[in-house]
Amino acid sequence: MRQQQTPLYDALVRHREHTKWSFHVPGHKNGTVGFQLTEAFSSVLPFDVTELSGLDDLHEPTEAIHEAQQLTASFYSVKHSYFLVGGSTAGNLVMLFSAFKEGDVVFIQRNCHKSVLNGLELAGLKPVFLSPEVDLAGQFATGISFASVKKALDKYPVAKGILLTSPNYYGMIPDLTEIVEYMHHKDLVVLVDEAHGAHLGHSQYFPEGAIRAGADMVVHSAHKTLPAMTMGAYLHSNSFRIDEKRVKHYLQALQSSSPSYPIMASLDLARAYTANLSTGDFKKIRQNADHFRRSLTDLSGLHVLEASPGCRVDPLKVTVQSTMGLSGYELQHIFERKGIYTELADPFNVLFVLPLKEVQDSTTIIQTIQDALSEEMFHKEQFRQTPVTVRSAEISALEKSYKELAQMETQFVFLEEAAGFIAAEAIIPYPPGIPLIAKGERITEAMIKEYQYLSSQGARFHGGQEHKIYVFAEQKEECL
Repeated sequence: MRQQQTPLYDALVRHREHTKWSFHVPGHKNGTVGFQLTEAFSSVLPFDVTELSGLDDLHEPTEAIHEAQQLTASFYSVKHSYFLVGGSTAGNLVMLFSAFKEGDVVFIQRNCHKSVLNGLELAGLKPVFLSPEVDLAGQFATGISFASVKKALDKYPVAKGILLTSPNYYGMIPDLTEIVEYMHHKDLVVLVDEAHGAHLGHSQYFPEGAIRAGADMVVHSAHKTLPAMTMGAYLHSNSFRIDEKRVKHYLQALQSSSPSYPIMASLDLARAYTANLSTGDFKKIRQNADHFRRSLTDLSGLHVLEASPGCRVDPLKVTVQSTMGLSGYELQHIFERKGIYTELADPFNVLFVLPLKEVQDSTTIIQTIQDALSEEMFHKEQFRQTPVTVRSAEISALEKSYKELAQMETQFVFLEEAAGFIAAEAIIPYPPGIPLIAKGERITEAMIKEYQYLSSQGARFHGGQEHKIYVFAEQKEECL
């Protein structure tokens, strides 16, 4: 019954009802100052307050926030859960800073989020990149194999731990148990960026997640699949291998000293919503998601991807491809013209992220998609005949440490001329935010071809500009 409680949200409601005058920050004064701001957000602004009496303090919680975090830890069956107002980005940074020390060698899944790369650099760690398996149908990376982890540890026995990414953006979930058990047998730390898996493991109708696999720390982007506000996330710590004092220190060091109460309250409410879904509710959600998937499968012009080899697929993620020769970007634009906005597109795929409830108007949505496809009269040559996929080395380390790179001069060169140079910035297709070129990596011709291909298909990038990239000024090497 305690999981029905929402202590932080309730405290904010009590404060709103009791408040007469505001002589504290923020400057909108409970929504009484401003023009369009007060009109558009009138129901939210009274909750956008600061650390007042009865509202607790995220960085030293003893009351409502403390209780809300305890309820979250109980729901996820972990020792400690913390609210994050900087998304899983903040969680990934805190995990890396808490679990490791400067100079430590850490195994990193090559298809990690860009926040992981930033964390490695800021913490002064030495990454060893492990290449993931590739789903040939979807042309995207999934998880890393146990064999790769074992081989990496044989090659780098001084490693202190690993940071895994699971599920991938497309909802492919590998079994992490064997990797976790092996690393723990060596007394090494396992961190998991499970940003897309806050809803996993709560029912037999959904796959298990990283917590059940035994990971030491896990980060969840609650806002991705739970009904929480954007930037709301959870960090779970569940291991004697992690010094909780370090976790708490870096939580306050790497997050704002003025955290958003609406975001935190939404985390409280999202936990309560999910915790109070019955087995029957989860069954209906799963059945509805499966029905939506089957309905898309039946449409002319679409192909729906199944689970990648060795993985289970998240029922809330549905990845489709055109069978009419359209790229994923073109297919996404067709949907958008009809008012259907999907999570992402890549050269091959379009990703639907379903809600943790019944899809409203699913019949109308399916018919709208069918009508949109029927209106698409042109048929292009099947571009998928020659897909381009970067095949990074199975196990690779940076040639120079981040500290050494920080002392080097940079120069701005055209990407087509950058092969052989060490990248001074990352090139990241966004979404999904997985680096094509990581800072500190030596650029290869294969990377350049992949960039050119993605760019020609309409991909957007973080890093680089006008087809140029910053590289470190040194003698370049021949690098295919």
